[in-house]
Amino acid sequence: MLLIGTFLLIFIGLVHSYLGEKFILIRLFKRDNLPKLLGSDWFTKRILRFAWHLTTIAWWGFAAILYFLSAASDNIRSEILITITVVFAISGIVSLLFSRGKHLSWLFFFGIACTSFLSVIYN
Repeated sequence: MLLIGTFLLIFIGLVHSYLGEKFILIRLFKRDNLPKLLGSDWFTKRILRFAWHLTTIAWWGFAAILYFLSAASDNIRSEILITITVVFAISGIVSLLFSRGKHLSWLFFFGIACTSFLSVIYN
């Protein structure tokens, strides 16, 4: 049963990112009345794009957790913590690159990735 959820999360993540880009984000970015954060709408567009795709990354992280739970091993805690580490490290990288460091969420994402990873090492 959990494998069905795993595949559904992977599928909905792909659909969410693809259709969101094609039918929502691109059309939204053509508007000329977006809020101008930090002096232009460039930052607004970047934030909206990376936030949209972070949802997909999070769903894929949940897919990995469901997968690990479907065939639980003796290391299930470590597997879940490594999944959290990877999801938040990727989220930090995406935030850092898309906003060129201006959106400070990357600091928190990397902090969560580090604490999750250290919990695996020191347990």
